[in-house]
Amino acid sequence: MYWFVTVTTGSPWDCAPAPYGSATSTRIKIAAGKKALLIECARAAAMLILIVLRRARRRMMMKKNEPLTGSHPLLPNLDQEIIEEMLLRIGASSVEELFSDIPSDIRLKRGLRLPEGQSESVVRRDLQSRLASNKTPPNSLCFLGGGVWPHYIPAAVESVVSRQEFYTSYTPYQPEISQGMLQALFEYQSLMCDLLRMEACNSSMYDWASAAGEATRMAAKVTGRRRFLLCGDIGPTRLEVIKAYVSPMDLELESLPLDGRSGATDFSALSSRITSEVAGVYVENPNYFGVLEEGLLDLSTLLHERGGLLVVGVDPLSLSIVKPPGEYGADIVVGEGQPLGIPMNYGGPHLGIFAVRDLGLARSMPGRLIGMTTEKDSEQKAFSMVLQTREQHIRREGATSNICTNQSLMAVAASCYLAMLGKTGLRRLGEVIISNSHYAAKRLSRVDGVTSPL
Repeated sequence: MYWFVTVTTGSPWDCAPAPYGSATSTRIKIAAGKKALLIECARAAAMLILIVLRRARRRMMMKKNEPLTGSHPLLPNLDQEIIEEMLLRIGASSVEELFSDIPSDIRLKRGLRLPEGQSESVVRRDLQSRLASNKTPPNSLCFLGGGVWPHYIPAAVESVVSRQEFYTSYTPYQPEISQGMLQALFEYQSLMCDLLRMEACNSSMYDWASAAGEATRMAAKVTGRRRFLLCGDIGPTRLEVIKAYVSPMDLELESLPLDGRSGATDFSALSSRITSEVAGVYVENPNYFGVLEEGLLDLSTLLHERGGLLVVGVDPLSLSIVKPPGEYGADIVVGEGQPLGIPMNYGGPHLGIFAVRDLGLARSMPGRLIGMTTEKDSEQKAFSMVLQTREQHIRREGATSNICTNQSLMAVAASCYLAMLGKTGLRRLGEVIISNSHYAAKRLSRVDGVTSPL
């Protein structure tokens, strides 16, 4: 026969024991019999004393603002015994020795000047007061643009991407347990290929700028050439990122002149500049000023005759009205997927679009590629990553790109957005955007000192 005695110490309002914020309870199993009872009582008393001493030590450390050690449900390896065992295993005498490689002249020789911890309600109140000073759409007008635009997002998009199945956008290396995420990414690729009129699209890049930088590097690698032409009307941020991406390469960037009157690229002298040394040309359509470029079919024909590649940057919402880049000979298409159901939040998150015209170029394309097949023993559809031998987790430093897991969750949001609108809804949205843009241009042209188009 056994008895069970529960010993409870402390209060949830004292120094936080383990688990934090609750009283410490110790259940002691007492065997029947006088001698056994005395032994178990002695053990219980020892345990109780140990608990009290540990709690007193915690209080002292908290008063001295020292690191808190001991068990914690969310912070492992805080017990001093565990720390000493780990130090013994790695041959270090103290935790301080782990930081000995950092020069002493740049190390902080005092404690961090941090305020004391606050309750959740106090922190929430402070954050809300700070956020209240922000001006955010739709409560105020926003004309910033330049890569992040305030578009209405259907409530169903947020509902889908908030599901726990999509919470982690990490690379689905195990297809047998990741069919849902893989199918969602495959649907995204299929929708983007249909929208862009391209043969292959990866499952996401970081943003438009990183996609443009990767496309520039890819064109140079595929052609083996060391000159690349940039139209003079691309976004300044994207231009800086492109320069950063190609800086380690022996690649010369040249800018094409801009027609200051029309806001479009001046292609008049382009024929003489596209030589056998040019890897490709990057042009945005519509460009940074919202102007639709003309003569892109002639440009792609000229480039292909001389062995170069045409890289086009697009706003995906324009493609419901404007001819898609695949129909005028684009080899690589990049763009920003933020307008496709992705919210604005201090400049992000983003979704980089990256597509190529044929499967031959796909082998040199960065990012994940998802393919569809059938199960081994049935005709059931199945999805998995394909062409993985070109990627970093297999080829390491020999990979086509260093990009791996990135914006998969945003790709799921974009696929939900496009599927909900459909072709008819997307076209209506494009018509509204063009109508509103012309209306804004007419109203702005009435302001003294403002001319249209520039």
